[in-house]
Amino acid sequence: MPVLLGQPPVEITLRRSARTRRFSLRISRLDGRVTLSMPLRARESEALRFASEQEGWIRKQLAAMPSREMVSFGSQIPIEGRLCRLEPGTGRSVRFEGDSLLLPGHADQAGVRAGAFLKVFARNRLAAACDRYSAILGLPYTRLTLRDTRSRWGSCAHDGALMFSWRLIMAPPRVLDYVAAHEVAHLAEMNHSPAFWSVVERLYPHWKPQRAWLHDQGQALHGYHFGPVTSSED
Repeated sequence: MPVLLGQPPVEITLRRSARTRRFSLRISRLDGRVTLSMPLRARESEALRFASEQEGWIRKQLAAMPSREMVSFGSQIPIEGRLCRLEPGTGRSVRFEGDSLLLPGHADQAGVRAGAFLKVFARNRLAAACDRYSAILGLPYTRLTLRDTRSRWGSCAHDGALMFSWRLIMAPPRVLDYVAAHEVAHLAEMNHSPAFWSVVERLYPHWKPQRAWLHDQGQALHGYHFGPVTSSED
């Protein structure tokens, strides 16, 4: 695999495609992988020269990526826009107590339990918001699913199926409400035309600050890892 020398070295994944007409770079927000797409007949030396010319941009993008925090007891995570500390709990249920989220079970499963709780919490909040906005429009959606998406916060399919990132529950409630209104608006307008934004304005008049929040701060929500703690992560 080609590497840009320097501190630290940056590995470049080359991807040839018949559809690609020029060199282009993509940096995954999930793992920071740098992919250089190139035409089928292009020379690898040309691709590497292009990557070298873009090294400043590549390193700037990598530096701006949120650090990955392994969630465990003692971690502070945003829930509905406010920081909550994860603490050991008793019994079988996860519960809030002041500014703490109490999690029963072993410490190495704290992140998993917190993530599972947030997904249920997110589904309840998003379902309530989508029900409210679809009732205003008089247009029902067919189903609601949650995923851990990086490229978008939500989507609406032509069959009326809505999809959202469960990490929206970590954002302030108004941001979640805006994304729900945005996707429900697509039930009426499957585009981003002026007519679509008119529907969004009807459902959620103060949407612009929430959209700006996602643009400026949303990426940080991907910096929390809710997997189990292993010996290599201690």
